[in-house]
Amino acid sequence: MFCYQCEQTAGGTGCTKTGVCGKNEDIASLQDTLIISLKGIAAYAFHARELGARDEQVDAFMHEALFTTLTNVDFDLNRHIGLVLKAGEMNLRAMEILDKAHVERFGAPVPTPVSTGTKAGPGILITGHDLLDLYELLKQTEGTGINIYTHGEMLPAHAYPELKKFPHLAGNYGSAWQNQKTEFEQFSGAILGTTNCVLIPKESYRERMFTCGIAGLPGVTHIKDRDFTPVIEKAKSLPPLPEKAGITLTTGFHHGAVLGLADKVIAAVKAGKIRHFFLVGGCDGVKKSRNYYTEFVEKVPRDCVVLTLGCGKYKFNYLDLGDIDGIPRLLDMGQCNNAYSAIQVALALAEAFNCSVNELPLSLVLSWFEQKAVSILLTLFHLGVQNIRIGPSAPAFLTPNVLKVLQDNYNLKLITTPEQDLKEILG
Repeated sequence: MFCYQCEQTAGGTGCTKTGVCGKNEDIASLQDTLIISLKGIAAYAFHARELGARDEQVDAFMHEALFTTLTNVDFDLNRHIGLVLKAGEMNLRAMEILDKAHVERFGAPVPTPVSTGTKAGPGILITGHDLLDLYELLKQTEGTGINIYTHGEMLPAHAYPELKKFPHLAGNYGSAWQNQKTEFEQFSGAILGTTNCVLIPKESYRERMFTCGIAGLPGVTHIKDRDFTPVIEKAKSLPPLPEKAGITLTTGFHHGAVLGLADKVIAAVKAGKIRHFFLVGGCDGVKKSRNYYTEFVEKVPRDCVVLTLGCGKYKFNYLDLGDIDGIPRLLDMGQCNNAYSAIQVALALAEAFNCSVNELPLSLVLSWFEQKAVSILLTLFHLGVQNIRIGPSAPAFLTPNVLKVLQDNYNLKLITTPEQDLKEILG
């Protein structure tokens, strides 16, 4: 453990074995888990509030949970476990209100092919997660001759009817967050960062990068009140992008779209044409061990379907997995918050087959990295989902005892090798 939140901390530097207050490493671990999950909940609730949606229970829980982590408030391991699971419940509510707010404002996503090439002419690249920022940018660039490109978790924006109606939403450029220093350097236009997943820029593109909303970077112009005039003027002054061909990615398999295929999916399962579903998603990252997820999807048998979401999909979303009776074998459900869509699909399938989610031919193989992923994992625990595999390594804030509780109660597992995990899942 490491805690330095009070004045009495050991040696004036930090408590590392047990707290001066009396808390042990397991309580400290659960408090860290709770605080980290609150960050993820805050991200989804923030976006929902921007669109006019809020949930009083989520707001109240944020206060309760933070208060609980103060010094000398709660030393009970079971109460902390209960709060951590309640965080999963509140995150589910936050994702639900955000999903509804997105659909009400921008329409229900539909499967949409997206080009990864560029068009000749000036361009602006937008990264992050905020669809409202993208919508305002698209409105303000209408008729200017500037093409707008999405990056990272903005890829699913192409599937929303109110966003895809803009003809100058030209395509998706680049991949996940960790590659942006190389990708942004090679992009000749202006760049706009809207939320998390931005990195401190290289000098080579700092003067043509901007932030807005919650995001901020040193030495980078910050846009206020969504007045993107400086971004537009910078894009006009920069060298135009070349005409360049790219591959096509397909996104937009929101739960509404997937459930529209429910009859075909159920028939294919009953006919033995679909043996198993895999949800392979989460965060991307720099560790070479994350190549596991590419290899896993490549090795998934052809009678199986892969659902994905989050930026972890960039490890394999360029693969052509084909289809089963017209059902694509790779279904990109959207951003990390669209884990809500995956949950809705799982619940609907469980109802159709008259079984529990844990009895479905469905396995979750998740890539962990940042705080929102923790919130989603806790949501799955709140729903009682078992046999989840996470990787490439366990979060550092989980003590062996806390990890054991999760393993004993939910059969949480760390990934091993694609071959071994597939053999264990499929038999």
